[in-house]
Amino acid sequence: MADSTVALVGSDSLLGREVRDIVTTSGAALDLRLIAADEEKPGSLTRLGDEAAILSGLNEEALSGARAVILAGSAESSRKALKLAGDPPDAAIIDLTFAAEERPDARLRAPMVESDAEEFSDAAVHVVAHPAAIALALFLRRLHANDEIRRAVVQIFAPASEHGTRGVEELQQQTVNLLRFQSMPKAIFDSQLSFNLLARYGEEAPVALEQSELRIERHLASLLDLPGEGEGAPMPSLRLIQAPVFHGYSFSAWVEFESNPGVETLEHSLSIESIDVRGGETEPPTNVGQAGQSGIAVGAILPDRNDADACWFWLAADNVRLAADNAVAVARGLV
Repeated sequence: MADSTVALVGSDSLLGREVRDIVTTSGAALDLRLIAADEEKPGSLTRLGDEAAILSGLNEEALSGARAVILAGSAESSRKALKLAGDPPDAAIIDLTFAAEERPDARLRAPMVESDAEEFSDAAVHVVAHPAAIALALFLRRLHANDEIRRAVVQIFAPASEHGTRGVEELQQQTVNLLRFQSMPKAIFDSQLSFNLLARYGEEAPVALEQSELRIERHLASLLDLPGEGEGAPMPSLRLIQAPVFHGYSFSAWVEFESNPGVETLEHSLSIESIDVRGGETEPPTNVGQAGQSGIAVGAILPDRNDADACWFWLAADNVRLAADNAVAVARGLV
């Protein structure tokens, strides 16, 4: 039926492959139509779960009849798809690339954080929030719902996969070339990322690190204000650092409470379905260990030795999985 059809633009990107995996392995099935984007070749044979599938070209016919269109390719392919979809679009748009972020009909979505999806049911364009913002909103809202937060400071360590396959490949090639004493590719980061931490990209980088930091701030501010449990948690001070890792976000969070409830109480109150809490006797979460896992993991909760009302937290989240999980949740809510 057309009402259950979801077109996936960029089906072979990191995000596209994750969406395909979630759709075919968990929850109610969607009728997923795979559409090529960027370097993908229309007519190519691929797989959707255990079934063979053929990639359609990105054109009006491929989008026709779909109830929703998930944008998971590049910003360029997303802009083309938005143009083909019309204004207003014939199908609901679910944007994982932020290409539609500035549209007046766009609504920011994060089903893992939202308490009432009904208020978004009439939206034409659903922009899935940045995965770092979703992770922090889950964490801060849950904390604030049980123990009022006075202020917080968060260091965010971003993976190369935030720039898709090209970011991962550049970090890999930089590492190989560095060990061979060869020149390193710098098309994405315009700086040496391998064996390094970056507070800023080089001047020729196509997307500045500061741009991503500002997007996380905007999205997080919106998510913290959503009605429901933990509404009104104060906006933390953020610093985004590019880490030399392939996949998964890590976060170092300092949180000061109006009255510190203690580590054991915090571990208990944080524990919900979307938050995996690692107690003091358990190994703290890592971005590698969180790969392929939904939600976030929190551990290494320690009192601040210099502030009786504050604690330190260490968080990890699979950025690709977190974004795809929320996109699929939006799609299922629409069909």
